[in-house]
Amino acid sequence: MTGGFTTARPEARQPKALPGFSHINRYWDKMHDVYAAKILPGEYYVSLEGEMIVTVLGSCVSACIRDSVFGIGGMNHFMLPIGAAGGGSNSTWNNAATRYGNFAMEALINDVLKHGGRRENLELKIFGGGMVMEHMTNIGKQNIAFVHEFIKTEGLKLLAEDLGGIYPRKVHYFPQSGKVRMKKLRSMHNRTIIEREADYMDSLETKPIEGEIDLF
Repeated sequence: MTGGFTTARPEARQPKALPGFSHINRYWDKMHDVYAAKILPGEYYVSLEGEMIVTVLGSCVSACIRDSVFGIGGMNHFMLPIGAAGGGSNSTWNNAATRYGNFAMEALINDVLKHGGRRENLELKIFGGGMVMEHMTNIGKQNIAFVHEFIKTEGLKLLAEDLGGIYPRKVHYFPQSGKVRMKKLRSMHNRTIIEREADYMDSLETKPIEGEIDLF
């Protein structure tokens, strides 16, 4: 067993992943006695069957979104391109950042709605945006500003948030109940989180911008 989970399977059958999510790392979490899906930067996951979704955040932000009536929900993990953090006159970068952030949020919302959720029932909890990368002091704040503006513009119901600060966070989300367990990682023994986010940020510099997604 490592980090509270094991690959050993319990008697209960693992829920089948929804279409489009078979690439997500899923395992039996012995500590929480539940099947879990672990998402990395740039990923999101939606569940119908009582799974837990877990991620570790540094400068990135995760939105936990669910239909409070039907218990269908998911979580994303995103970061805006670094070019947006500087603001200023680079309108191309700023537009790209907005489109990327919109994609991260809308893709998750669309999948929740596609699998039976209703927009009027959606509720959100948001986490992350820490200042954990010394040479990128604004990116966490930029991510926080974006997600706040998106929620306001779309008229979504925000129930809770834990944003900013200097510590990474580990987030466990249970879409069926809406419960979140979050731990601030005040003692880091390695640079895995920082290196993972730095690599992801570098990839955003060359990654094509996703097309528009319609909310329904």
